[in-house]
Amino acid sequence: MLSLIGPAKSPKTEPLSGSSEQPLFRGADRYDFAIVVPAGGTECFWQFAHQSGYFYFSYEVQRTSGIGNDRHILATANDPNGLQMGTSQDVRGQMNFPTKETGFYQLCLSNRLNHFGFVQVYLNFGVFYEGFDLQNSPDTERKKINDTLEAIEESTRKLQAHVFHMWRFYNFARMRKAADYFILQSNYNYVNWWSLAQSL
Repeated sequence: MLSLIGPAKSPKTEPLSGSSEQPLFRGADRYDFAIVVPAGGTECFWQFAHQSGYFYFSYEVQRTSGIGNDRHILATANDPNGLQMGTSQDVRGQMNFPTKETGFYQLCLSNRLNHFGFVQVYLNFGVFYEGFDLQNSPDTERKKINDTLEAIEESTRKLQAHVFHMWRFYNFARMRKAADYFILQSNYNYVNWWSLAQSL
């Protein structure tokens, strides 16, 4: 779906609030898309995260091209200081870690094992914050006086968290379905061509 030229032009997610008067955005930034990593190439992304958030990153190789058809890919995640937070070298994988400082977290995918063909990788990454930390405005303080409204707010927060995690599992299932579809299509073509060759 998305093909980038190189790491120099990799996208950066930006914080939504640049003004010091407005509160910083504390919702759940999330992204899911497929990207083509060229033979022997590397693609990197940057995701902005505030402190006290929770970062998640999952991927699955959907299809490959070339001679070797090696489906393994190296995925790494670094914090704003460049410290490596996680690494995974497999067909599919995930990394989860708390964001201990505010800044841009770097995600990189390296296709260094496959020098003769590209790989298409499905990505699902982002940051979420427990309770989505609504800022303590005077209106919020007034609402806390009423126990009924406080209970409704707590239930809504829990419901948001559950819906968010269900969305993550749904995306993981979509990743697996797309990868299985490409393998099935490849096997189908192989069997057809091999049968034709045998018939001839």
